[in-house]
Amino acid sequence: MRNIIFIAPPAAGKGTISEKLMDKYGYKHISTGDILRDMASRDDEFGHSLKGMLASGKLVPDEIVYEALKRRLLMNDLESGFILDGFPRNLNQAREYDKILDEVGKKLGVVIYLDTPKDILEKRIVGRRICSSCGATYNILTGINTPKKDGICDKCGSQLYQRDDDNSESFKTRYETFINQTYPLIDFYKKRNVLYNIDSINPDDTMRKVEEIINDND
Repeated sequence: MRNIIFIAPPAAGKGTISEKLMDKYGYKHISTGDILRDMASRDDEFGHSLKGMLASGKLVPDEIVYEALKRRLLMNDLESGFILDGFPRNLNQAREYDKILDEVGKKLGVVIYLDTPKDILEKRIVGRRICSSCGATYNILTGINTPKKDGICDKCGSQLYQRDDDNSESFKTRYETFINQTYPLIDFYKKRNVLYNIDSINPDDTMRKVEEIINDND
């Protein structure tokens, strides 16, 4: 299977699609945050140094992130392909990622842009409700996965709640950050003929289109 990078604004459905691909095709999920935490738990010089950085709460330098990512890509469990999550976020990181791939002998694969209208994204975030007991998620604004009874989980009957950062102001900040920093990656990868644009409105249709892309590029 081809490796995948998703370029996606907040609430475009990247997490849901990634989970389905992992379950169905055996993709490995590579998150830079998870990599850093894993490397920090290791009993070696790099791990000890990284653990101190994370414990301090300071931003980990890009050079450390690159080294951790390179170490992860050298592991031998990626034969079925991997989904890179949360990286690259900007053009500098994308260029550095090209160098890392060359060093570890891995292919870029495909880059998929989950193109979703801004108003739908905002409804997905502002309307999101989470079960306080089982963690099931619902939405009261999109018309998809609406709870049968207002404020009550369909699965276990517990109360639903809204996360503090699931509000319009937070969404606007995150969306502007995406447009300013990450959106330029679309043109960067388009010029290299590896970019696929998907209208990510209906989750089932999005999954079907993603599967078509990875099967056509297998």
